[in-house]
This record gives sequence, C-alpha cells and structure tokens, in this order.
Amino acid sequence: MAVMNQTETTPNKWLIFLLVAVGIFMSTLDGSIVNIALHAIMEDFLSPLSTIEWVMMIYLLTVSSLLLSFGRLGDIRGRGWVYSRGLVLFSVASLCCGMARSATWLIAARAFQGVAAAMIMSCTPALLANAFPASERGKAMGMMGAVTASGLTIGPALGGLILHHLSWRFIFYINIPIGIVTAGIVAGILKDGSADAARDETFDRRGAVLLAGCFGPMLFAITHWHKWGYTSPLILFCVCLSLVSAVGLIWFESRICYPIFEPSLLRIRLFILPALATIFLFLSLFSMIFLIPFYLIHPCRFSVNQVGYIMVTPFAFLFVFSPISGMISDRIGSQILCTLGMGIVFAGLFALSRLSPTHTAFPIVWRLALVGIGTAIFISPNNAIVMSAVPPEHMGVASGTLATARNLGMVLGIALAGTLFNMAFHSFSGGLSLKIYGPELEGAFMDAFRYAMFSGAVMAGMGAITAFLRGKEKIKK
Repeated sequence: MAVMNQTETTPNKWLIFLLVAVGIFMSTLDGSIVNIALHAIMEDFLSPLSTIEWVMMIYLLTVSSLLLSFGRLGDIRGRGWVYSRGLVLFSVASLCCGMARSATWLIAARAFQGVAAAMIMSCTPALLANAFPASERGKAMGMMGAVTASGLTIGPALGGLILHHLSWRFIFYINIPIGIVTAGIVAGILKDGSADAARDETFDRRGAVLLAGCFGPMLFAITHWHKWGYTSPLILFCVCLSLVSAVGLIWFESRICYPIFEPSLLRIRLFILPALATIFLFLSLFSMIFLIPFYLIHPCRFSVNQVGYIMVTPFAFLFVFSPISGMISDRIGSQILCTLGMGIVFAGLFALSRLSPTHTAFPIVWRLALVGIGTAIFISPNNAIVMSAVPPEHMGVASGTLATARNLGMVLGIALAGTLFNMAFHSFSGGLSLKIYGPELEGAFMDAFRYAMFSGAVMAGMGAITAFLRGKEKIKK
C-alpha cells in the first residue's frame, strides 16, 4: 500500500481555497455562459454554425494541449506564479473576446483564453494539496467540486440574464475585474511559500511543443472524423501529425535530464489507475450530456427552457454530494467510494438506455440524478488520492495530468456518442442521417439513442473495474 506524502501546509489554507475557487468558478462559468451565447454571436457576426462552433472547439483544444506543460512549469517556476499570471492573462483574453469585431477575431481570442485557462486549471489541485494536509484533502477537493458544480449551474441562468439585458460581449467583460483582483491577492499570499517555490531546473520547451502537437491534432481528428469521414485528407494528416509528435516526444524525452513529464509517475499505482478512471468517468458522463438534449427536444418534445432545467440535475447533485464524499474519503480512502461512484454512474446510464419517448420529466430526472450522484461520489476522493500519492515536487505534473484526463474524457465521450449514434441511426433508418427530425424518425432515433447510452454505461463499468483495481491506501490521521 502506498504511503501518502505530507507536504507543507499553510495557516492561510481557507484563504487559498477561496482564491483557487475563484479561478475554478470563472473557468467553469465562462464555459457554460459561452454555450448559451453562441446563437447570439452567430447572428451578430452573420457567420455559419460551422465557423461559430470553433468558439468552443478552439478553447477545448488549446486547454487540453497545454495542461501538462503548464503543470510542469508550475513545478519548476512555482504554482502560485503560474496561477496568478494565468488569472491576469484570462482577464486580458476576456477583454479581447469582448472587443472582437469578427468571428475570426473572437476565435483567436478564445485560443488566447484557452492558454490562460490551462495555466489556471493545471495548478488548482496542486495548490489545494499544498495548502491542506493529507488528512483534509478529500474535504477540500469535495468542496472544490461543489464550486465547479455551482459554476456549471449558474452559468446558463446568468448567461440568459446578461443576454436579455445586455450584449453577449458582457459575458466576457465580467471576468476582467475578478481575475485581476484575485491575481493580485494570490501573488501576495503565495509569495515565498511552498506553493511558489522555484526549482533550479530547465523547462523543456521542445517537449511542450511536441506534447501540444500530439494532443491538439489527435483531439481535432477525434471531434471531426464523424463529420468529415475517416479517410478525409485533413483527418489523416492530423492523425499522422499526432503520431509523429508522439514518437518524437518519447524519443526526445528519454534523452534529457528534465522531461516535460516524469516517467517515474507511471509506476505509481495510485496515480496511473485513478487518472485512467477519470478518463472513463468523463467519457461516459459526456456521452450522456451530449445526447440527452437531443432526446428531450425531439422525441419527448420538451421546450428549450424545460430542457435547460432538466439538464441542471446532475450538476445540482455534484454540489450536494461532492463535499460529503470528500470528507468520507479522508476517513476510509478512495477505493470503495470511487468504485461505488462509477457503479452508480453505470446504473444511471443503463437506466437512461431504457428510456422511451413517452416518459415524463420525473423518470428522466431521477436517472440523471443517479449519474450526478455517482460522479460526485467519485471525483473528490479520486483527485485527493492522486495528489497525495505523488512526490511533492511533481504535484504540478500530477495536477495537469488529472485535468488532461478530464478533458480527454470529455472529447472522447462526445466523439464516441456522436459516432455511435450516427452509425446506429444510419443503420436503423435505412441509410438516412439526422439533419431534420420528423415523427417518422422516432423509432430509429430511439434505437440509436439507447445504443449510445448503453455504450456509455459499458465505459462506466470499465471505469468501476479500474477504480477497484487501484487497491487500498494508507490513511493519514
């Protein structure tokens, strides 16, 4: 059984928690608000949906490609240093987004914002692990899960309010004063502390470029191959570029003293298995999040407002159960809770695969609630054990790895659900594709929907097995 590391903690731990919470809240709130505003942005710029979708896509690709690199930079230069500058850059990028005069300008600004978000997200678990002793990390991670849930749930409502009274540009402007003030406080509080300690090591810039070249094209190919086809020249180019970058990364990293990723971490059972379980969780979760709105709007014929309220369900349970699960994990460890959480996600997705078009809101809501409860039970203990299992000097890389696993799971979940649904719908409908829904397509739609939900349940089942295989850990009293 692995022994958890005891890192230096600080008497300002709850103040640090508050400052970290601001960054997490900003990044999750910004994502959910932008989703609501895409229609208004499309009308304002008179741009097609195929262009406007890049407002979301470029942000996701940029964040995913840079998380590990900024995690490593935090280990070298100081996590407080990276986090505070990430907040400042996020504010500047938000100003650029709000001032955009074209779709191209906005997409470029969102890429800039993705760089800043990667700086913020890569450091947050490590900052909490620095501030809290091992015996309290589960509680801290659980409360941070509640902050994440509040950003996701408040975002659509706040976005709707802003769009009703003001321009969509104000969804970006609200970040500016919050980010700058918080960055100033972070820089003062963490200065010369353990979270801001620098090390006499070089940052592997070539490895960072190769890592981005590996993740970026791969995620682009995954998210577009169902639309453009597996044999599209652009898809094949992205796959080849990703493979070449991966080979170059492995070759180069084995020959330098300070690689972008520490290979010894792969030998830590309580690091690698929880990271893999994170991918399975978000893969199954986002296969549901991607397809459920289509089911609610088309076969069930709910209004858009009703769909918004129903989709809040899993995030609401995150808010309630994440802190509880985190506190329990401080006493009993992560194995039982993470396995139980993934099992509940499996049960929820399997129940969703049995839905019919005649179901009212309540049978749908309790199924979504199961997925939310399972997710909440899993996340806090899983994050806490990863941050406690790695050496203190590699917490930034571990933090970036968790965030990368989460984003990779999100992308894979959307891609898997979209691909499986489209393939099944094409088969069940006699060769049609779902462009305009009609009542005559209900049977094919439901068969394809059930197939995709069941596949998500299978992924959750694999996650439960992975969570169980991590074994037990020693608990710090």
